[in-house]
Amino acid sequence: MNCPKTLRNGPCGGVREDGHCEVLPEMRCVWLKAYERSVSMPLLPRAWREEFNHLRPPVDNQLAGDSSWVNFATKRDKQTPQGWAGA
Repeated sequence: MNCPKTLRNGPCGGVREDGHCEVLPEMRCVWLKAYERSVSMPLLPRAWREEFNHLRPPVDNQLAGDSSWVNFATKRDKQTPQGWAGA
């Protein structure tokens, strides 16, 4: 989770043309680096490489400071942030 936008996987769409982050221009996009490395690793199982196609919702910062156990028990941790349309 080194992405400054706290995205769990996949570029945010704000990747600059040179492959750097739009939030921290001096930083290369961590997800772009991960993707490039995944396709260049011949021993990596194909199923793992295809994980890049399964986007997970971003971190819900509204849960900060809440009990992770309560969020788990109430399934609040499974709810996606408002406005998230990804699958």
